[in-house]
Amino acid sequence: MYKKTRVIVGLSGGVDSSVAALLLLERGYDVHAVFMKNWEDSFAPGYCSAEEDLEDAREVCETLGIPLHTINFTEAYKERVFQHFLDALRQGRTPNPDILCNKEIKFKAFLDHVRRLGGEALATGHYARRVEREGCQYLLKGLDSQKDQSYFLYTLGQQQLSKVLFPVGDLHKSQVRELAARSGLITHDKKDSTGICFIGERNFRDFLGRYLPTQKGDICTLAGERIGEHMGLMFYTLGQRQGLGIGGRRGDSGEPWYVVDKNLTSNQLIVAQGHRHPHLFHQRLHASEVHWVAGTSPQRPLRCKAKTRYRQPDQACTVEFGAADHCLVEFSAPQRAITPGQSVVFYAEDECLGGAVIDAVLD
Repeated sequence: MYKKTRVIVGLSGGVDSSVAALLLLERGYDVHAVFMKNWEDSFAPGYCSAEEDLEDAREVCETLGIPLHTINFTEAYKERVFQHFLDALRQGRTPNPDILCNKEIKFKAFLDHVRRLGGEALATGHYARRVEREGCQYLLKGLDSQKDQSYFLYTLGQQQLSKVLFPVGDLHKSQVRELAARSGLITHDKKDSTGICFIGERNFRDFLGRYLPTQKGDICTLAGERIGEHMGLMFYTLGQRQGLGIGGRRGDSGEPWYVVDKNLTSNQLIVAQGHRHPHLFHQRLHASEVHWVAGTSPQRPLRCKAKTRYRQPDQACTVEFGAADHCLVEFSAPQRAITPGQSVVFYAEDECLGGAVIDAVLD
């Protein structure tokens, strides 16, 4: 008797993973769903909670007629992702927990669990594509340029990609919602989550204040003039305009104020006026923890395109390789608000080559 290939779908309770499960069913797979719980903390009223997401996942599985399993990765998440997140914030950096969560939880701990459930592949609702050519796995951008999530997946390697499916990667978001509505899925009009991976959409400042001591300090201009008080350097990122509390201070130009630097030694937040202030722009950066999807580094020096934040248009650059897993990236044109702790991700057209964590900007 023919045995269907079992695929395990990471079902988040959102529309993208719901449609991923739907598409796999239509393609004839033996589909099982798993809902991951990664945070045991209480949640604030009015925010999207794990309990609500789990209930939506149950309803989707009932509609599709597939089994739903649950797994708790709370300890792994706190040790491998959240602690790293806090440590980076202490260092004045702006980390990206979604990238680390993909690396350590979704495509590592969860992939191990998929095997225990008898699954031959893991499927997610990411807007990305995977193709195999001559035995090599390639990670490509999702066809919907507004939703492409390859930026968050650059840490995946050959072994992981060989076991991963991205069913919605060939679709646009509008098509995904149409398929969900047509199939009667409760998630068809559910809004997209914008919170920190697995923590949710709660007040960032209140949440972090429970784990890191808040140390207020001076907001200063580049000339050293004190013009306000910040609530703690960890709450601010380079290029930030909103939430500074100095909107009434017009300054010389009358333009809005932006964060251009952090001085950890003096606990000062440095600001300047103007969206295109020169101190917001840099052409070179140093990065570490370099990872290549193919498993080996490309030809050196590498001339490609890169982005230093999600949804930024690809920018031409040259990558020079240093010792071990370090690299120097020089862009063809200055880039705005390059932020230590974030990732620089490299592309050749639609192919995601890999990436690295930004350590510092260089003059």
